[in-house]
Amino acid sequence: MSSNLHRSNAAQRGSAKFDRPIKPRLPPPQGSASLRRSTTPSRNGDAVPGRVRVAVRLRPRNAEEMVADADFADCVELQPELKRLKLRRNNWDSDTYEFDEVLTEFASQKRVYEVVAKPVVESVLDGYNGTVMAYGQTGTGKTFTLGQLGEGDTSDRGIMVRSMEDIFANLSPNTDSVTVSYLQLYMETLQDLLNPANDNIPIVEDPRNGDVSLPGATLVEVRDQQCFLELLRIGETHRVAANTKLNTESSRSHAILLVYIRRSVMESEDIVSSENGDGSHLTKHPKPLVRKSKLVVVDLAGSERIHKSGSEGHMLEEAKYINLSLSSLGKCINALAENSNHVPFRDSKLTRMLRDSFGGTARTSLIVTIGPSPRHRGETSSTILFGQRAMKVENMLKIKEEFDYKSLSRSLEVQLDKLIVENERQQKTFEDEVEKINFEAQCRIAEVERNFADALEKERLKSQMEYMELVKELEQKLVLNQERHDNNGFVADRGQGPAASSQDKVADVKMLLETESNRRKAAEEELEYLKCQLERYTHLEAGGGDAEIIKLRNILEDEANQKKKLEEEIIILRSQLLQLNFEADQMRRCLDSGSFGNSFSATDSSTAQVRHSQFKDTGTGQKSSVATLFEQVGLQKILSLLESDDANVRIHAVKVVANLAAEEANQKRIVEAGGLSSLLMLLRRYEDETVRRVAAGAIANLAMNEANQELIMAEGGVTLLSMTASDAEDPQTLRMVAGAIANLCGNDKILTKLRSQGGITALLGIVRCGHPDVLSQVARGIANFAKCESRASNQGITSARSFLIEDGALPWIVQNANNEAAPIKRHIELALCHLAQHEVNAKDMISGGALWELVRISRDCSREDIRSLARRTLSSISTFKSELRRLRIDC
Repeated sequence: MSSNLHRSNAAQRGSAKFDRPIKPRLPPPQGSASLRRSTTPSRNGDAVPGRVRVAVRLRPRNAEEMVADADFADCVELQPELKRLKLRRNNWDSDTYEFDEVLTEFASQKRVYEVVAKPVVESVLDGYNGTVMAYGQTGTGKTFTLGQLGEGDTSDRGIMVRSMEDIFANLSPNTDSVTVSYLQLYMETLQDLLNPANDNIPIVEDPRNGDVSLPGATLVEVRDQQCFLELLRIGETHRVAANTKLNTESSRSHAILLVYIRRSVMESEDIVSSENGDGSHLTKHPKPLVRKSKLVVVDLAGSERIHKSGSEGHMLEEAKYINLSLSSLGKCINALAENSNHVPFRDSKLTRMLRDSFGGTARTSLIVTIGPSPRHRGETSSTILFGQRAMKVENMLKIKEEFDYKSLSRSLEVQLDKLIVENERQQKTFEDEVEKINFEAQCRIAEVERNFADALEKERLKSQMEYMELVKELEQKLVLNQERHDNNGFVADRGQGPAASSQDKVADVKMLLETESNRRKAAEEELEYLKCQLERYTHLEAGGGDAEIIKLRNILEDEANQKKKLEEEIIILRSQLLQLNFEADQMRRCLDSGSFGNSFSATDSSTAQVRHSQFKDTGTGQKSSVATLFEQVGLQKILSLLESDDANVRIHAVKVVANLAAEEANQKRIVEAGGLSSLLMLLRRYEDETVRRVAAGAIANLAMNEANQELIMAEGGVTLLSMTASDAEDPQTLRMVAGAIANLCGNDKILTKLRSQGGITALLGIVRCGHPDVLSQVARGIANFAKCESRASNQGITSARSFLIEDGALPWIVQNANNEAAPIKRHIELALCHLAQHEVNAKDMISGGALWELVRISRDCSREDIRSLARRTLSSISTFKSELRRLRIDC
């Protein structure tokens, strides 16, 4: 099938059609003057291809034609339902052309705007550049289509007025702005219609990106529709027009309306919800961006032939310049349509200004206006062929946006002020609390001092009373003994017995007196000791606690920690010994079987079945090392080590859990013992790359079980995996995360929740790594997701457009559909076939270039099942069949 314009003779088919090529054209060599093939991605993603859309509008017969052509039929026949136009050569022969839209002479201005300009305006509001241009013979209604103000009848409003109505309706006056310039290109001189003093405005091109700027042109910021209409009235009064045979008010210049739009947008915001209800959360603040787009509306002067328009003198010079600029525009479009390496943009100021509109980065719509009169069949044919060539031009649409530092600075200043106020409030609250605590402490100290003073006073009084009673009793005994001694001292014959008895009593009294003295001394010492204790207690109360008790408590805590560390070391050494024995057994088996090269990673879920077979009992009937590890150490003890403060212990413990999770028989026990929650906790709390990589691998192993997949979703696992994917740079970590998400993508029950928690966005973000193993896991996840969506669509569960297309995965899928790596290519081909089975996805896939890949898969795929699935899909989806018939592709 050819990409050129075919025209058959009247004897054969009597029609001419434009067909798109099967494969997109390759970009030109470096240094080409055109930007139309640039594949350099914009800041927000790759450029989007977009063909120039062309509509044709037929003007009704005017009064002169009704009289002059009364005996002749119109040379144009429209078939709007087929988007087709027939141009009669004579009564039996005609040429047929197809356009994107065919508008009859009865088409309203509103319909013309909606099919020609509204898609461009919507793209401009989204951040793309856009161009709407009218081309045609003098007097065919270009200015009426574009620049009619509709002052007498609002239904006659042209594209310029209606475009600004839509723009004002979709912009925010607080954050967005619109500025307008209105120019005319008259005799190759660029003049300002809003300020006629600027009669020779230069055109400056940026050598880096080819953007065109007009320094010196008047820029007016407009706030409402009334202000814009006043500017259009001013501009129209300064535009050059003249009376010719073809039109009483023929425009003698090209009018160019430039609308510059500046919009403030925010990137998507990712928030991680609080865990365990403690209110802690992690927020990624959205980034403020500024999108700058431009809408260009071009009302070209009419092409004309001198003998028909009757131009002479100065009007003849005007016609020459008009035809020269239109001829240069036609040459540029011919070069773009033929994919030429050189495009003569610099031949005319008109083509220099429209460089971005044809073959650049703008979305362009062209409306060609024609008349019905057979007298002007030559001009009508030339206009139609111009539109047909323009349909071959493809632009690469890009969003132009930049970081809004000013908005972010203002936002951060407001946030900083709030934080300062909150900090001052918290500091004041803290100082009040400290003052309250100090006051309460002082009250308690004063109360304790009073209590101690009362107790000491009572003890002192009690001791004094006891001492006085004892002294009194001793004095009474001493007097009594003295009297007895005086009465019995002169009796000699009584012997020495009474004297000895008195001496003993005196000795006893002296001992009692000495004892009482010692007791008094001890009481005084105890009093001094209690005073010291009171001072010490008062000092300790002011210091916040008993130093000795704190010291003893610290010693006990150190001993407990030491004991815990010793227990952990014993468990680690025991598990290391068992793991070394297991690895030695595996090494010996590999050497015996000659498959040493098939070693595997402990955290690779793709080798779980190999590990499962190696864990089975040998012929001796002995248990595997994993079973021994369970018996001797205990799963709960292993999981408790995941929360150890020692980083080495934590890393070793997560490796052991990952090894256990590779065995399907252990997965249920791990989940029941809280192992899944512990692994998710590691992803949430720790930033160590090894811990995160091994934990993600263990979660990927657990995600192979359907019951575990729902638990992972319920505990916020996808959100944590997405955070890990956004922060990690190591390919192995990204491979583990992509593998876990890919396993989750295969569950029909959790597709919507998986997408809402950022699973698809995380997969598409991981492709930044570029490592083939990582991309293979991403492709597997996309294939699983597309397969589940296809199954839900076939069962009638859903009829909406694919989440993959809504989240922007289609460009990456098309880009990697023919990847050199076989696993990536196989998964992507399967994903394309499943996406194509749903009718609602067909239009997006056609516009995104996926149809060509489906055709290639149906012909060249190495796997018969995928090849037959692609053929069956292309033959069963009506949208694909229609497009293939239009392109004359036989599958």
